[in-house]
This record gives sequence, structure tokens and C-alpha cells, in this order.
Amino acid sequence: MSDLNGKHAFITGGGTGIGLATARLLAARGAKLTLAARNFARLEAAAAELGAFPVSVDVANESSVAAAFEAARAHHGPVGILVNNAGVTPSAPLHNTELSMWNEVLAINLTGAFLCARAALADMYAAKWGRIVNVASIAGLKGGMYISAYCASKHGMVGMTRALAYETAKRGVTVNAICPGYVETDIVTRAAENIASKTKLNEDEARAMLYAGNPQGRLITAEEVASAISWLCSEGAAATNGAAIPMSGGEV
Repeated sequence: MSDLNGKHAFITGGGTGIGLATARLLAARGAKLTLAARNFARLEAAAAELGAFPVSVDVANESSVAAAFEAARAHHGPVGILVNNAGVTPSAPLHNTELSMWNEVLAINLTGAFLCARAALADMYAAKWGRIVNVASIAGLKGGMYISAYCASKHGMVGMTRALAYETAKRGVTVNAICPGYVETDIVTRAAENIASKTKLNEDEARAMLYAGNPQGRLITAEEVASAISWLCSEGAAATNGAAIPMSGGEV
């Protein structure tokens, strides 16, 4: 397929997991890629694989985001697709949540998506075409123990998605959110290790606890999430706007 031939896709958190899986699918469809993240060494490896442009960015920092988009445009031209995938997932009971942790989660997960969307919109409006896909979470649609900051950030991302979709609806730009359950990534591996270190569970038992709410009884794969993101970037998804799509095996 080459239906995205020449479209410039900017993917945050693009070096691993969902971001990298998405990059592979969009590259196969002809898109030009900018992969953005804080870990530049990991980005370079992914970029070399896909012929993408790597750029270091702190999505919570306005100046860093502006510089990253300026560099991306200089290399690949106007941005037509934005995948807001960068995020952090620390956990703690609310009464043990430090303000610094709360602020960091909101800054990266929610403010970062806002800053990147704002940076991309001018290009999309000028082209009268664009796709913004926000990688939220099932935690953006429901609650969960020990993840108050994360839930707040992802609920905020879903709300921002729905609001922005109204603004862009008549300008050829769609804005949607993907809401996966626990995905088989390094983040889940670290979460299982953290649970095992604080409980009597081994890591396999800890992993099973993470996806216990999934009626299919499994973790979601990064490739499954990437497939949904890839579809939302297509012309066939032009009428899908403001959606928050659960990908959790039926957990809603």
C-alpha cells in the first residue's frame, strides 16, 4: 500500500513499543517519518531501520517541542499525521503520590499531547488534511487502583480529543484516541517487576494480575494498537472523528 505516500508522520515515543510498531506500518504505506523521544540513542536505531528522521524532544517543554517540529519540517516538510504516543506510567496510592510525580505525569501525558497537537495544526489546516491520533488508555475511560495521576492524564487526553475534534471537523482534520488495556511493552515488564518486588508474587503472576480485567485474558500487542492507529490515518477513516476506541478485549 502507498496511500500515505508523501505524508509526513510525526510520532512521539517513536523508538519502541507502540510508537515503533506504528512507524513500521506507516512507513510501509509510504509515509515519511519523524520519530521523536527523549532517548535519542534508541531513536537512532529505530530511524536507521526505517529511514526515518530522529529528533530528541521533551514533550512537556514548549521550546523543545517547537524546536523538534521545526527540525522535522526542515527535513520532511509540513506535518500531516501526528501520533501522540509519549507517556509515563508511575503508580502509587493517592495518599503516597508526591506532587512532583503528579505534575510530571500530567506534563508528559497530557500537556505533551497538547503542545504537539498545537504545533502540528497549522500545517494540517494549511493542507486541509490531517490526522491526529492520541494514544490514551482504557484508564482514560475507567478508574483503577494506584494510578490516579495516570487516570487523570488519560481522561484529560480523551476530553481534549473530543473537544479538538469539534474544532477541526470542517477543516479536513480528524482527531481520535486509542484506549488500549495493558500492552506487551517494556512498560508492562517494568510494572510486573515493580509489583513482584513489593509483593509475594513472581513476575508471571504479576503480569497476570495486570491483565486480569481483560475478558480475553491476555495482554494487547503493540502491533494490534498500531493497526488501529494506521487505520485512523487512512482516508477510509475520514468520518471517524472524536472517537475514543477501547482496545482491551472487552474491558470497558
